[in-house]
Amino acid sequence: MHKPRHRTVEVNGLEIFYREAGSPDLPCVLLLHGFPSSSHTFRHVMAPLAEVSRVVAPDLPGFGFSAAPRVDEYDYTFAHLADTMEAFLDRIGVGEFFVYLHDFGAPVGYHLATRHPDRILGLIVQNGNAHEDGLGSQWDVVRDFWADPSEANRAKLPEWLNFEGTREQYLGGLPERVRDLHAPESWHLDWERMSRPGNLDVQFQLFTDYAAHVARFGELARYHRTHRPPCLVFWGRHDRVHHRCHQVDTVRMNSLALIYGKSSHDAR
Repeated sequence: MHKPRHRTVEVNGLEIFYREAGSPDLPCVLLLHGFPSSSHTFRHVMAPLAEVSRVVAPDLPGFGFSAAPRVDEYDYTFAHLADTMEAFLDRIGVGEFFVYLHDFGAPVGYHLATRHPDRILGLIVQNGNAHEDGLGSQWDVVRDFWADPSEANRAKLPEWLNFEGTREQYLGGLPERVRDLHAPESWHLDWERMSRPGNLDVQFQLFTDYAAHVARFGELARYHRTHRPPCLVFWGRHDRVHHRCHQVDTVRMNSLALIYGKSSHDAR
C-alpha cells in the first residue's frame, strides 16, 4: 500500500499544499478538487490509485491548506489558478498527466488541457460541466448576475457561502437512505478554511469568474473534437447543480465510458 505523503512547496511566492502517492516513474494522475473542498476529497482513493500511477492532489490557492491571499493580493480567476497549477506541476517534475475534472477544478484542468494538449494523457470527468445544456433553469439568476453584477441582482442569488450551504454541497439532493454515509468532518473542515479572513470574498470572486468558463464551452468542444483525449465520465445522479448526460455530446467523439453514481454534486 502506497500511503499518501503530505507536502508543501513554494510556487511563485505561494505555499501550495499537496498530497502525493505512488512512484514518480508511473503515469501521473492530477486530482483537482472542487468547491468548497480541498485535496482532503481524495484521501480514500489515493493509495489504491498509487498502485498503478503517481497521484498528485494539490489544494488550489484559497482552499484547504494552501496559501489564501486576499482578493487584492492574488488574481482569483480560473485562468490564473491554472497558471499557478502549471508552475506547480513544473516545480514537482510532472510532464504528461491524466487530469481529474470536477466542479471548480474543471475550469482549471481545461485551461491546462487546452494550453498543452500534448501533455494530457486523458480526462476523468466527475460532475465537471463543459456544456450549455448542463446548466438548467436554476442557473437563471446566476446568469442574470453575470450579465449585470448589480447589488439588486446579487441580492437575488441564493445564500450558499455559509455553513449550511457548505454542508448542502455534500448532502443536497441525496435520498435519506444515503445521507448518513457522508462523514460530517468534511464540511466542518471546509467551513473552517472558508472562515479565514477574506476567504468568502475569494469564493465569491471565483463564482463570478465561472462565467468565463461557461463562455469557453464552444472552445472546449473544439478541443475535444480536435485532440480527442480519452475520457472517463462519472456523474452523480442526484446532482442539483449540473444536469447529467449532456457532457456526452462534448466528449463522445472519442473513447468514452459513462458511469452514473448515487452521489450528490460533490461526490466525496
